[in-house]
Amino acid sequence: MTDRLGWGRWMRPLLALVVLVAVWQLILTLTGVPRYILPSPMAVGRALIEQRGLLAHHAGITAIEIVAGLIGGILLGLATALALARFRALRRTLLPLLLISQAIPLFALAPILMLWLGYGIGPKILMAMVIIYFPVASTGYDGLRQTPQGWLDLARTFGLSRRQRLLKVQLPAALPSLASGLRMAASAAPIGAVIGEWVGSSQGLGYLMLNANARLQIDLMFAALVVLVAFAVLLYFGVDAALRLAMPWQQDRITTDD
Repeated sequence: MTDRLGWGRWMRPLLALVVLVAVWQLILTLTGVPRYILPSPMAVGRALIEQRGLLAHHAGITAIEIVAGLIGGILLGLATALALARFRALRRTLLPLLLISQAIPLFALAPILMLWLGYGIGPKILMAMVIIYFPVASTGYDGLRQTPQGWLDLARTFGLSRRQRLLKVQLPAALPSLASGLRMAASAAPIGAVIGEWVGSSQGLGYLMLNANARLQIDLMFAALVVLVAFAVLLYFGVDAALRLAMPWQQDRITTDD
């Protein structure tokens, strides 16, 4: 009965979290690390409660940036993957550029985007899109080009055009590979937004962390980090749940054994 309800899958992460907090407190007890370097779990929990309004405000701004960047990055990455699979000339030109783009550090792009677009929410969304784009485009394209040849031959037999084969055969076949890219994108989405907030912003969890650090409010800084991690985890599991619903035939492969 426990396995049917999925309690086993949730209990292990919760137990790991409890162990992590216990080790955290044990390190403080044994080493006597000053609170301005590492606050106690109790202090962070108190900051989460006492500053919940402030945290909620900044978390809402960061959430908008992350979700908008995630949607934009997924759409742009998927469109790129389809274009690469459909047009050979574009593939020869664009693939090297995609590979070169990954050699550019994300921190190096942030000041340039701020200079071009200002310090509003736009550069943060674009930063999230940039970090999400490549995993989606690369895994989507790999999935599209690895479609079994027998499926494509059968589609030709039924008279499907090249465009129809791409959308009705290759795209469904690429979903398991694309799902890996989407999970990676969900995990990385907060990074781009927070980096943008660190470079230049007056709102968001990244800004709040920098501001709290400058004022030596280390418990508040850790509280903002906890909220950011919680949001990233929820986003990952939300994308994972959506993928499970979209690919019921892949349940045996994407479900982890308890």
